[in-house]
Amino acid sequence: MTDKSTLSLVVPVFNEADSISPFINKINGVFSGRSDIHLEIVFINDGSSDSTLENLIQTQSDYPNIKIIDLSRNFGKEAAITAGLEQSRGDAVVVIDVDLQDPPELIPSMIEKWQEGYEVVLACRTNRDSDSWLKRASANSFYWIHNQLSNPKIPANVGDFRLMDRVVVEALKQLPETHRFMKGLFSWVGFKSTVINYSRPKRETGVSKFNGWKLWNFALEGLTSFSTEPLRIWTYIGLAVSIPSFLFAVFIAIRVLISGVDVPGYASIMVAVTFLGGLQLIGIGVLGEYMGRTYMESKRRPNYIIRKIFEVEN
Repeated sequence: MTDKSTLSLVVPVFNEADSISPFINKINGVFSGRSDIHLEIVFINDGSSDSTLENLIQTQSDYPNIKIIDLSRNFGKEAAITAGLEQSRGDAVVVIDVDLQDPPELIPSMIEKWQEGYEVVLACRTNRDSDSWLKRASANSFYWIHNQLSNPKIPANVGDFRLMDRVVVEALKQLPETHRFMKGLFSWVGFKSTVINYSRPKRETGVSKFNGWKLWNFALEGLTSFSTEPLRIWTYIGLAVSIPSFLFAVFIAIRVLISGVDVPGYASIMVAVTFLGGLQLIGIGVLGEYMGRTYMESKRRPNYIIRKIFEVEN
């Protein structure tokens, strides 16, 4: 660190035209009067179809410390965060959402922890009352299941909102994955970390771009990115089904030899066939998830394509 450190805010945006101005106003309020921090704000326009890009360009004329990365299409939040990290230049980098559910007022406390020597400062949500009951329950279930199956563990109720030292960002830039589960990658690189708790407020503008289906696929991405345990579990399920089936077959054979009569039931046969068929299809689906990931990774396509970078020359 120098006497004046550069802090980069990485802000992915997708159809957030109404959120730009409130976000900038809030950031200005937090950092006004701070002479020890040179602030860089890196917006990543992830293929927005509304006036987000136009609003960003207009805002940049008043705030030359804004850098705009315009992607060629919508690549998803994980790719947008990756683009922002690779284009940022700060001694420390904060990933933050534009909807103000990640409170900018927490950033000065993060900076203090960073100046104390921590390389990663996590923001942990202690209160998620702004989310629906179903979303809270599904999130808690995901964190529990993921941490039971995967290594490294990811901290529960910690999103993308965090501060990272430049050394952490450089480590993340070395990871070549195409399918990126950023929460897992953040945990995988390690480094000296601490946690700051906060109560998550309601979204001030716009609407969430995540629906139930997208969250489900995101959860599958997380589970298959950092663990092969689902494959091993299906081996155990296969054993649990086949061993009783074998024993039952032996029992039937012995009964036929002793009594000479065996009348199979149609209902029991159908139950057995459909049950085993369902297990096989689920097992094939699990295999397919991993094979699909291998296939996509083998193409070595870039995580994103930049259409244009808007930056004010210093």
